[in-house]
Amino acid sequence: MTITMNRKDNELTVALEGRLDTLTSPDLEEQLEPALKDVEKLIFDFEKLTYISSAGLRVLLMALQVMEDQGEMKVRNVCPEIMDVLQVTGLIDDICVE
Repeated sequence: MTITMNRKDNELTVALEGRLDTLTSPDLEEQLEPALKDVEKLIFDFEKLTYISSAGLRVLLMALQVMEDQGEMKVRNVCPEIMDVLQVTGLIDDICVE
C-alpha cells in the first residue's frame, strides 16, 4: 500500500493506494499517529484504495477517536465495495463521507 500525506496548516489529507489490511494497517497507524498532532481536519482519500479489512477499519476508528477531540474527519472518493464495508460495520454513521 502507498500512503501519501499532505498537510496544509491544520488540515491533513491522507491518500491511500492499494489494500488496507492486516499487513499494511500497522504502517498506516505508525505514520498517522504522530501526524495527527494539532490537526483540526483529517481527510482520507480512498480514490485508489481497493480493499479494507477489519484491521484497516480499526485504524480508521482510532483516527476518528482522536479527531472527535480535535476537529473533524472526512472520507472521500469511496468505491462501492468499501462503502458497503463502512455501511455493514456501522462506521458510516460516525464519519462524514464526501
